Parts: sequence; structure tokens; C-alpha cells
Amino acid sequence: MAIGEAGPGATRRGSQLKRLEETMRARLGRECVYVPSCRFGLYVALRHWCPPGGRVLMSPVNDDVIFFVVLAAGLRPVQAPLNPLDASIDVDAVPDETWSSVSAVLTTNLYGNPDPAPRLRQRCDALGIPLFEDGAHAIGSRVGDRPVGAWGEASAFSLSKHVGAKAGGMLSLADPGLRDAVEKTCAGLLTPNRLTSELAYAVRPYAEAAVRGLRLRRAAWAAIRLLGLADRDEIRMPLRPDELARAAPRAPGFDAHDPWVRVDMHDYRQESGRLRLRRIGRELDRLDDVLDSCRAGTELLLSTPWAKPRDAYGTQPLFRVPLFVADRDAAIAALARHGVVVGYLYDPPLDDYAGAEFTDPSPAPEAARWFARHALPVDPLRARTVIEALERSGARPVDAPGELPRSGPTPGGPGQSRG
Repeated sequence: MAIGEAGPGATRRGSQLKRLEETMRARLGRECVYVPSCRFGLYVALRHWCPPGGRVLMSPVNDDVIFFVVLAAGLRPVQAPLNPLDASIDVDAVPDETWSSVSAVLTTNLYGNPDPAPRLRQRCDALGIPLFEDGAHAIGSRVGDRPVGAWGEASAFSLSKHVGAKAGGMLSLADPGLRDAVEKTCAGLLTPNRLTSELAYAVRPYAEAAVRGLRLRRAAWAAIRLLGLADRDEIRMPLRPDELARAAPRAPGFDAHDPWVRVDMHDYRQESGRLRLRRIGRELDRLDDVLDSCRAGTELLLSTPWAKPRDAYGTQPLFRVPLFVADRDAAIAALARHGVVVGYLYDPPLDDYAGAEFTDPSPAPEAARWFARHALPVDPLRARTVIEALERSGARPVDAPGELPRSGPTPGGPGQSRG
């Protein structure tokens, strides 16, 4: 579908979109619609299935952008209790009164580890409410007998993560008959493609390669901050509660909440041009090789003393593997000295971050707080470097709530393999 274009260029763009959608359709076994970003796709799904004022059960250990997407859709976030080992929704710990009050459930599949979608599917079916899957971190992950993204009424994926395209997303639909309606909704929300944005996207890989080659990461980040181009100084973006309260009456709609939803991706709702789609297609073609490498790195990281029991993660090709350390700031600094940048931190949990004015807090918040405080999400593609850096720094593992104290070898000590 080529929105707002005509002529040969529109035909080529339409062919590119069709190819991307067919590739993801083959992976998921369901209808797929290309969207400019995962957050855009989730917004479209929430608007399509949920009436304004509905309540959405979600994880408090999640990107704050997704929290603001829920608010922008005119919905009330409801924070769920979590499993402390993987930050998935703890189905049994959600109170009955909460289940009876929610209009939908939104999974996170944090770092690629699946939420318990089969059990959530059963709950949603019993209640007659939709299940939505955020698969931004989880292309290639499976739960039960299906891939992540094949359980809900709709699921949204990012093509910026495992695919590495730094752009694009996909919205999958359980009911293929809804495709036309969803495409129409998307068309009404997109902003026109801008040539300057396409050119910036085209040169970005070369600029990033130059920064890496010259080892200018710190200097480049300092320049970005100096020019006021960084959207956040801390893990969480500034809440700006007074402005957020004034935006609420204007929901649903992107415009009022755009200052929050656009953080870290200003072109999240911009129509993708042919150059961008071409690069996304090339990166998607090599996805299986990337997933294989991630799976190998995940196996290595899960064998370390900082990892939690393997059965919490299986052999998924995780986007990030959460290790658990007593002093995360010290571990992050140690990794930085080895050129490893730690991102995708979600601390504090959303209910502590936003407060009861903007969300229903979790009835059992401690597990989320523990996970948010101690999880060190590391790239499995840098597994060997990560292990070496943590061993040299003497990083100490931390016990999960209710976990027995460790009695094995200390990191870097006798008998500890470095892979």
C-alpha cells in the first residue's frame, strides 16, 4: 500500500512493502501490515479494539514510551505483578478484581523472554477481552507451540532491534479480514515522508561506523547533549506531570502526547520511503543468521554465575540477556571500559515513576522493583567481552527474592570458565 504516492515510485514502494509483509507473514503464520514503528503499531491496535477510558493490564518494567502510547490511546494503564526472574506477568498474582476490571492485556516479552501467552490467552478468552503482544524484543522467540506474536488479537514488532534496520515495524493480525480497516486507520495517522529524514537515515550507518572506528562514542554523545539533541538524561524520560495532566483530556490522539511518544524516535509515525524500505528488506533477509548468533551468545551468558536458572529463559535468541548483579552502576562502568554500552534499562517501574494519578499501581510491586534495580541487560552478540569485563571487575551476583544464597565459585575464581 503506497499512501499519498503515485507513479512508478509508488509502485516500487508498494512492492517493497508487500515483500516485507510477506516475509513476516511467513514467520508468524498470520496477516501482517507494515508500520513505521512498533509504538505506532501498538497505538493502532489499542485504538482499534479498546474503547476510550478502558483499562489495560501491562508490565511495570517496560519502556516508558509504551506507557505513554497507552495514555495517548485514551486508556488507563494497570500495572501487573511480575515474576522476579524474567519480569513476565505473574498471572496468578493478579487479583480477581483487577481481572474483572481490565479491557485488554498487553504483554512485553521483555528482552525477548516470552510472557505466559497461553495462560493469558485463556484468561482473555474467558473474560472476552483482547490480548495484545509487544514483540519489539522478541522476533524469533517462541512460547508454547507458537512464535511470540501469534497469540493475541494483534501483535507489534520492531524492525529496529534484532533486524537492526533502525526503522520500521510490523503489526500482525489474527483476523485477516481486518487488514483493510487497520490499513485505513494507519493511513489516517501517518505523517508524510520527508526527504531530509530519508537522507539522514541513509548516512546514519556511515556516521556510526566512523564514530566506532575512531572510538569517539563518548565525544559524540557529549556533543549530542551539548546541542540539546538528547531526549533524556536519565533512564526514564522526564514525566512532566502538569503537562501530562493537561494532555489527558485530548486523548485519544497522538498530538497531545507526541512530546512523550516521540522520545528516542522522532519519525515514529512518518511514512517510510523507498530507501528506508530497501535497507529494512536487506537486514530482514539476514535475520536468521543474527538470531543464530544471539542464541549462541545467550547460551554462553546463561552459563555464568550472574544468570538466573536456565529454565526461566530456555534457549531463546534473546535480544538482551538479563544478568543480575549487586552493584549495577559499577557493572555498567566496567562494561563501558571495554566498549560495551548498556541500554534498555527500565528503572524505576512504571507505577513508581508515574504514580497513582496516571496509572493503577501493582498490588505486589517488590518483584518489579528488584528486577528493575538489579537486571543488567547485555547484548548476547558481545557475550565473551561482557563475561571478561565482569570477571575482571569482580562483579557480584545477587540473589533473587526467596532464592537460596549461592555457594558456587565466585566470578573469575577457580573453576569459572570464561567461555
